[in-house]
Amino acid sequence: MIVVDSLKILIAEDVESNFLYLNAVLSKIKAEIVWAKNGREAVELFKKHENFDLILMDLQMPEMNGYEATRLIKSINPNIRIIAQTAFAMAEDRAKALEAGCDEYLAKPIRSKDLLNLVEKFMHV
Repeated sequence: MIVVDSLKILIAEDVESNFLYLNAVLSKIKAEIVWAKNGREAVELFKKHENFDLILMDLQMPEMNGYEATRLIKSINPNIRIIAQTAFAMAEDRAKALEAGCDEYLAKPIRSKDLLNLVEKFMHV
């Protein structure tokens, strides 16, 4: 895997231990990581910076869930890549995430290899 210094990833995740895990996995590609602790914060950070290459979106968060945050972010920039991440792993959950605008879906617990493969797929890392 190639190291990319300019890759900027927004992680929307309300559970700190989950964020720390994702951050540790993504440290392998030396991406710049920004943490949003809920969906509302994710939307605000996206509006403010908009230069994210990828978003990892937890679907169950306080204040605003990941489905709504995804819809709002995609209305601003339909080309941003959003990977849903959730403990809900039923087929209908995946369909609901994709319907909201997510480009891909990872069920928790997330395997580091699966996450890095998706980042590589979307970012051509």
